[in-house]
Amino acid sequence: MRIKLPKDLYNEILEAAKDVFPEEACGLIGGTEENGTRVIKKVYVLENIDHSNEHFTMAPKDQLAAVKDMRANGLKPLGNFHSHPESPSRPSEEDKRLAYDKNASYMILSLMDSENPVLNSFHIEGNEVQKENLEIEEI
Repeated sequence: MRIKLPKDLYNEILEAAKDVFPEEACGLIGGTEENGTRVIKKVYVLENIDHSNEHFTMAPKDQLAAVKDMRANGLKPLGNFHSHPESPSRPSEEDKRLAYDKNASYMILSLMDSENPVLNSFHIEGNEVQKENLEIEEI
């Protein structure tokens, strides 16, 4: 899957992760699908109600509000993002176990090297993980 992420939305994810560091940040991504490419139009930063540096749970009421906003703006839910404050940008065993939606893109931002954050996106089905083609676009 090819994914286009505007630089300003990448920065929004990065800032959200830095704001709650050393906890994991999390949220949803909404956008459109055009000719086999997912175009992210909006990022929804949600509270990690676990307040943990090893896992996250998005507040259910915030998830519902985000999906309602997507529908109201003609966007579709494309997946989610979360940060790994102390580990690489790849799905953990828990990330794989909790990846229930085979149609979602799962973005992981590593802050392990704070000077060089790394954002990757993955397609996860069971234990099968495929890295997606993520393009961060200058606008």
